Amino acid sequence: MRVLLFANTDWFLFNFKLSLARALQAAGHEPVLVSPPGLFGPKLREMGLRWEPFELSRSGINPMIEASAIARLAKLYRRIAPDVVHHFTIKCVIYGSFAARRSRVPRTVNSVTGLGFALLADTFKARLIRPVVVALYRRALMGTHVVFQNHDNMATLRALGVLERSTVEVIPGDGIDTARFTPPIDRPPGQTVLMMGRLLSSKGVGDFVEAARLVHQQIPSAAFQMAGAPDPGNPESIDEATLAGWRAAGDVEFLGQRSDVLALQQECDVAVLASTQGEGMPRALLEAAACGKPMVATDVPGIRELVQDGVNGMLVPPGQPVALAEAIIALLRDPARALAMGRAARRAAVDEFADECIVARTLSAYGLAPRP
Repeated sequence: MRVLLFANTDWFLFNFKLSLARALQAAGHEPVLVSPPGLFGPKLREMGLRWEPFELSRSGINPMIEASAIARLAKLYRRIAPDVVHHFTIKCVIYGSFAARRSRVPRTVNSVTGLGFALLADTFKARLIRPVVVALYRRALMGTHVVFQNHDNMATLRALGVLERSTVEVIPGDGIDTARFTPPIDRPPGQTVLMMGRLLSSKGVGDFVEAARLVHQQIPSAAFQMAGAPDPGNPESIDEATLAGWRAAGDVEFLGQRSDVLALQQECDVAVLASTQGEGMPRALLEAAACGKPMVATDVPGIRELVQDGVNGMLVPPGQPVALAEAIIALLRDPARALAMGRAARRAAVDEFADECIVARTLSAYGLAPRP
C-alpha cells in the first residue's frame, strides 16, 4: 500500500514523521513524503525515503494562486496514486483534502495538530478570517478521518459543526523517541530553566521573560534559556526591537534556533511552556518529559493532557507570570520534589507518548493494523 504524508515543511517530516515512515517501510508499505522544498528533503532521500517537493506558500491568500495550488496538488496525487493520504497543518489539511477528493484517493486522514491563529487569536484579522477558515474546514473534512492531538481541539471543532460528516479520534501527539530522549546519567541538580518554541506572543515568551525577572529577585543564580527563533510569516511573531530589549535586560539567554535539542533538554532542570492559546500536543514538553524533567506549564488545551498538576509538573493559569515564577521557584527550591516529578514525567512519556504507541495507533487509522 502507498501512503502519502503531506506537510508544510520538510523540517516537520524529518523531525516528526521519520518513525512513521520507517514503520510503514518495515511493514512492507511505501511511504511518500511531500512538502515544499528545503534543506531536509534531500536528507530524507539519503535515508532511502521517497520525497516529492511541492511548492506551497504558508501565508499566501491570493485566490487564483491558491486555487492553482490545489489543482497542482491534485495532479501530483493522480501521478503518485496513493491508497492513503495523511495531511498535517491547516493549509495542507484543507488543500490536501480538496485535492484528494478531486483525484479520488481512497482514504484521507487529516491531523489537526492545533487550531491556529485564525481560530484562537482575538485580533481583528483573526476574527475577520475565522468564518472563512471554519467554512473551509467544514467542506475539507467532510468524509475524511480526522485525528486530533487533544480532546479540547476536537470539542471546539465539533461545536463549530465541522465534524458532522467525519470520523474522529484523538492520538496524543507525534510520538517521541524514548530510546534517544532519555534522562541524563549522574547529573547533579542545578538551576537551569528551559523553554523551547517559536518566538510568538501566543507562546507566552513575554510571560517567560517576566517570570525570569521575578525569579531572579529571589534566586539570582537561576539560569533561564529560551531556544527558538521568530517566525516572520506569523502575525504573532515577536519583533526584533522587543527581542533586543529582552536580551539587554539579561534575565533570559536567547539561544536562537538550535539543533542540539537533546543536549539542551538533558542539561536543564525545569522545562517550561507558557503558551496562552493552547497547543496540539507540545513537542518540547514531550522531549522534556522523556528526559525526566519536571514541567511548569500553562493550563491550556494540549498541555493539560500531558502535564498532570502535582504529579509530573505544575500547571499555572495562562498569562500570569507571577504564578509561573512561583511554580518555578517551588521546584528550584525543592530538588527532591522536582526529581520525583521528573520520574513521573518519564513514565508517562514511555507508557503513553512513545513513538511505538503513536505509530501503532496511526497505522490503525490508515486501516493497516488492528486498533491497539
